[in-house]
Amino acid sequence: MTKFEELISSSTPVLVDFFATWCGPCKMMHPILEEVKSKVGEQARVVKVDVDAYGDLATSYGVRAVPTLMIFKDGELKWRASGVQMADAIVTELQKWM
Repeated sequence: MTKFEELISSSTPVLVDFFATWCGPCKMMHPILEEVKSKVGEQARVVKVDVDAYGDLATSYGVRAVPTLMIFKDGELKWRASGVQMADAIVTELQKWM
């Protein structure tokens, strides 16, 4: 938990994908997140958090559905969405904080 809080406290925007390995829509997000990463490069980080392995973390951030995506900058939640999101929409949100 402490390491996660350090990670999201970065001045670089951090996109966090709360996912589960058994989740079909989560599997659909993988290539979308790869596309996002290729578009934003080093201007943002993309981090995946398995809700089954890190259930306490998911609970503490109110994750009730997967996939849930969140953008953090300087430790503050800037954006949140659940369900499959399109790469361009995610990139647009990230650009607001880059």
